This record gives sequence, C-alpha cells and structure tokens, in this order.
Amino acid sequence: MYVNIKAMKRSKTPLPCCPPLLQGKLTPEDSAQLAAIFRVLGEPARLQLVNLVAAQPTQEVCACELVETLGLAQPTVSHHLKVMYEAGLLEKERRGTWIYYRIVQERLAALRDVLS
Repeated sequence: MYVNIKAMKRSKTPLPCCPPLLQGKLTPEDSAQLAAIFRVLGEPARLQLVNLVAAQPTQEVCACELVETLGLAQPTVSHHLKVMYEAGLLEKERRGTWIYYRIVQERLAALRDVLS
C-alpha cells in the first residue's frame, strides 16, 4: 500500500498555537493617559511622595512637612509636587501660607484597575 505523505501534510489545516486573546479594558486614549501617570511615578522621589501622602491618617500632607522627611531641597520637592499635580495624581488646597496635598483617589483606582 502506497501512502502519499506530501498530500497528507498539505491537506491538514494548521492548529492555532494559542487560544484567542481576550479583549482588554483600555482604549488607546486610556492607555496614553495611564502611561503618562506611570512615567510621572517612575521617579523614585515621586513614588515616595505618593506613599507618604497615602500613609497619613488624613490622606493629606502639608508641603512643609515633606522637605525634611524626604531629605530633598524645598525647590526639588515643590517641583515633584507640581509635576504630580499637573498629571492629576494630587489635588491641593491652600490654607493660609501652606499648601496641603491629597491623592486623587480616582487616579489611584485607575492605576490599580489596570494592574489587576
């Protein structure tokens, strides 16, 4: 009995290597916004700032308290706070001569959602 092996190989349909991917939750616009926030948090001092604010019982901190705690110069701390505020990670409130910063919980939740 003769079996044509070449014909058998051609007649089989290839099997997919993996199951199809599930749909992601992010739109291209969401991805761009979240990537910008992750870039902001890519700076160790900013990540430490977010952690300090989040660790407070009131979830807020006065800018004056951060200089000594972080061991950075006041202009450096102010610059990092400004960058995080402009990225939408922090909100601020002036009380007399001091500015208090809070984490924008919706932004933090969006970061958590994309990583889970």
